Amino acid sequence: MIRYMMGLQRGHKAILVGLADSLLVIFSLWLAFSLRLGELYQPAGNQWLLFVVAPMIALPIFVRLGLYRAVIRYIGQRAMLTIGYANAGAALLWSLVPFYLPNFIDLSLFSPRSLPFIYWMVLCITIGGSRQSVRWFVAGILQRGSDKNVLIYGAGEAGVQLALSLEHSQEMVLLGFIDDDPGLKGQQIAGLPVVGGIESIEAVKARHDTLEVLLALPSATRSDRQAILKRLELVEVAVRTMPSLDDIALGRAKLTELDEIDTLDLLGRDFVEPQHDLMSRCISGKTVLVTGAGGSIGSELCRQIVQHKPERLILLDHGEYPLYSIEADLRLRCASLNTDVELIPLLGSVNDEGLLKRLFSQWEINTVYHAAAYKHVPIVEHNLIVGVNNNVLGTYHLATQAMQAGVARFVLISTDKAVRPTNSMGASKRLAEMVLQGLQLAPENRRTCFSMVRFGNVLGSSGSVIPLFQTQIAAGGPVTVTHPEITRYFMTIPEAASLVIQAGALGEGGELFVLDMGDPVKIDELARRMVRLSGHRPGVDGIDVVYTGLRHGEKLYEELLIGDNVSGTTHPRILVAREEGPDYAQLNTLIAELINALTSLDAQRVRECLLRNVTGFEAQCGNEDLLWRADKMSRDK
Repeated sequence: MIRYMMGLQRGHKAILVGLADSLLVIFSLWLAFSLRLGELYQPAGNQWLLFVVAPMIALPIFVRLGLYRAVIRYIGQRAMLTIGYANAGAALLWSLVPFYLPNFIDLSLFSPRSLPFIYWMVLCITIGGSRQSVRWFVAGILQRGSDKNVLIYGAGEAGVQLALSLEHSQEMVLLGFIDDDPGLKGQQIAGLPVVGGIESIEAVKARHDTLEVLLALPSATRSDRQAILKRLELVEVAVRTMPSLDDIALGRAKLTELDEIDTLDLLGRDFVEPQHDLMSRCISGKTVLVTGAGGSIGSELCRQIVQHKPERLILLDHGEYPLYSIEADLRLRCASLNTDVELIPLLGSVNDEGLLKRLFSQWEINTVYHAAAYKHVPIVEHNLIVGVNNNVLGTYHLATQAMQAGVARFVLISTDKAVRPTNSMGASKRLAEMVLQGLQLAPENRRTCFSMVRFGNVLGSSGSVIPLFQTQIAAGGPVTVTHPEITRYFMTIPEAASLVIQAGALGEGGELFVLDMGDPVKIDELARRMVRLSGHRPGVDGIDVVYTGLRHGEKLYEELLIGDNVSGTTHPRILVAREEGPDYAQLNTLIAELINALTSLDAQRVRECLLRNVTGFEAQCGNEDLLWRADKMSRDK
């Protein structure tokens, strides 16, 4: 019956509420008379007219003040204030009837002078109380069907705001707060009890089939949040978190947009504020080119670049939709920042020398961030010629055109897989680094400062393991890990992009910058923690961790340095490595050899070129280029 009434149209609901209010107004007037006279009042004669007029006066006021536009189950403090004003108006106008109506009609009406005030108070109780009662009743009915019981961790201002925002939720039942302050235990906050600290969760969990903890600690440091998560893992409850206060304040997120646990919280890595002078040095008032602008790193570079007001930002990408998406995003951001940046989206490849010549001759480019690359290890292994052509020759063509055009700074985004590579992708990226090392020494290079920035995995990038784990957990498992001992470095995309820009500003020519990635993370342990913090137990309640074996060219451990010759910079998270590279003559010989092998589509010669020129390249698999293998099989038949 309740759900049927809730499903009625708004107009029908308003009529029902209006009828109920009419009865309550009459009852309130009768109760006011009874309270004033100290006995059950029995109206007689003309007195009935006062009871007939009462709803005729009250309902138009209620309609005018919007009482029938409010959704009762979401009624709040401001609506209750409006009800108080409406009741005051109804009582005041009604009080005029027994005093002035007899002047126009020959009748006698009895009304004590204090009655309107009593009538107003009773109306507030009946009209306001009826709505609150319906609200509580409906909320109880709706929440009774919810199987999600929730505790809020953090009884501070953020926790209270979250509780108030979720009190009408049909999807969860708020059980109370968890807080480490022992003085708050047993207190009531926002109508909810503080049940105690983390040690109290077990007792609450024992009384409910399901339990979820919402972290309301938006201003806590990463290390503090990591310590809390480690304790929550032990009680095996699902954990979600509210957005940061900055994201809420800037409109990037809403208070009620509860997210999965930020994986960076598991890593405990605190964000270092960027140095503004380094961020703006190569960008403000300049023309900037970003290749691979639609990719994970390239798009974030673009977002951060527009914040520092370049005169012009050129977006180059060979994917139509990624280019469209980042351009649309940047136009919205520029409008919100009230900054007039000329955006130039160019569809094309870094291997298109004709396009590059026209690009550099058309605009006087000051800074290039080269993020365009094929980075997925197995894909490049199966498409060796295309991968090397893009990653190595694409870098060579782009850097050569930039040097000839007199570009001031050229920054290559590299990878930790370039260090003692075991796969073709890593080897191709090391060759790309060597291209810049050689061009830095070119006799005709009189102006361009080439630098490279090397870092490990970024959280949330295309192909990243973290989104894969989240998808697998949501689907009920299993969670797939290649090897129980495999480790990786991790960094967020925004932090990586910020450090790339700052490292590029530090370059003086030929530097290979290495970002401080913190401690390496054991992927197996990360997967199991994510399972536990989703409220499951690995291998016990349906979500198993399964080992699939290392893929072609995949390392157990990633490295960031080839040697030990590394020193610090003025930035705490940016190091500079001294690694040997080719001189200009050696580079020309290497490129000529590579072009010859690529032009003849000879994957074996390309592979031999990588093995011969990349220090420490120890391939973990044979030549896996699919077209080359297919051709070889055809020839062998």
